[in-house]
This record gives sequence, structure tokens and C-alpha cells, in this order.
Amino acid sequence: METNLAVLIDGDNIPSAHVKEMMEEIAKYGNPTIKRIYGDWTKPHLNKWKNVLLENAIHPIQQYGYTQGKNATDSAMIIDAMDILYSNKVDGFCLVSSDSDFTRLATRLREASMKVIGIGEKKTPDPFIVACDKFIYIEILKNNTKESGGDKTKEKESRKQNVDKITPKVIRLISQTISDVADEDGWAFLGDVGSLLQKKQPNFDSRNYGFQKLTPMINSIDKFEIESRENANSKFKLIYVRNK
Repeated sequence: METNLAVLIDGDNIPSAHVKEMMEEIAKYGNPTIKRIYGDWTKPHLNKWKNVLLENAIHPIQQYGYTQGKNATDSAMIIDAMDILYSNKVDGFCLVSSDSDFTRLATRLREASMKVIGIGEKKTPDPFIVACDKFIYIEILKNNTKESGGDKTKEKESRKQNVDKITPKVIRLISQTISDVADEDGWAFLGDVGSLLQKKQPNFDSRNYGFQKLTPMINSIDKFEIESRENANSKFKLIYVRNK
């Protein structure tokens, strides 16, 4: 049964570029049956959203800023999220924002057994990231944009700038996670490793480090050993990994 998702976008804290890639990413986790974006659409800086909303069937919600310095968009988005929660029409939420004000909302939705996926820029504060089941950086989606024409060099430079280094801390995290799910011989099914990494660190994603999948990322680190095993139930092999 497909997971129905409510996609709620904070128009004040998310750039309009790469929304198409963002919606394609969300589709991997479920069917976005509700798609709404919040903002004061009388403000000129939100004009760039108009074509994007039409192309991706995202419904704009008008929210006036009644008080100087207060973010009315946050309140409207939170109220809508709770209304949707109690409607029982969705199985999960995708909160698109780089604002830590949605930390409590993410926590509350998870308390109600909702799956919560966060999407935001790398500047997103940690409290909001860890409040989600999974957090995806928009910069990753930018890296997946196809290179074209004279922009080829710029795209490559941008990709290099956005790729994080595999630090000793990251290696220790992977190593400990392998140990946590390993059998008596030290071998761990990579699918289990990936799932536990996600629970430990919601923003863990091999794409942050320039790898499309976890297997080539782990293979690039000489601290680990990888083994492919035949799968009796499928033509695809099972990948196992252990610490050297």
C-alpha cells in the first residue's frame, strides 16, 4: 500500500530553484496527495514561485504578515499540519523548510506515528534535523541536476563545493553501526546498516559525500570489507559489509 504524504513548504525559507528535483525526491517515499506552500504572495520576492507552482501543481496559501518581525507563515503551516493530521488522510508529512521553528511540529507529528521527512538547506539547525525521521539537503538535489552547455564547468565546481568530506567521525559512525547489527562473524547486511544509520543520524545520506549509493561510499573507505552474496529470492545479490 502506497504511503500518502502531505508536502508543506515554507515559501519564506526555501529557494524556488530545483523544486522539480525536490518533488521527484519526495515521490521516492510516497504519493504527495497534498501539496501546499505558505507565504505572503503580495511580496515581490515570491513572484519567482508562480510558474514553479503551476508546473508542479502546488497550492499556494496566502498568509499576511500582520506584525513586523513575526513569521505568520510558520503559524499557518503548523495549523494546517495539525488539521491534516486529524483528517486521517495521510500517512506522513514532508516539511520543507530551513527554519528550526518547525522542530516541535515534526516531533508532534512523529508522536502521532506519522513519518516525517524534512527537506532544507545545509544551514538548517540540528534540532529540526534530528526531529525528523529523514532529512534531505536541497544541495544534494542541486548536485543531481544535469550539466548542460557552457554551464558544465560551473556545475562541476558547484558539485565539488557541496560535497562533504568523509571525516574520521563519519567512519566511526559507520563502523559502530556495522558492529551493532553484525552477526557472530562480524558481517552485517548493508540494508540494515543503512536503516540504522538513518535512525541514528536523520541527515546521513551518501549523496552528501558525492556517492549516489551507500555501497560505493563504503567501498571507497579502506576500513571496511564488502561481500556480495547470492539471493535465492531475487536476481539481485545481497551486499554484506564488515569492519576490517
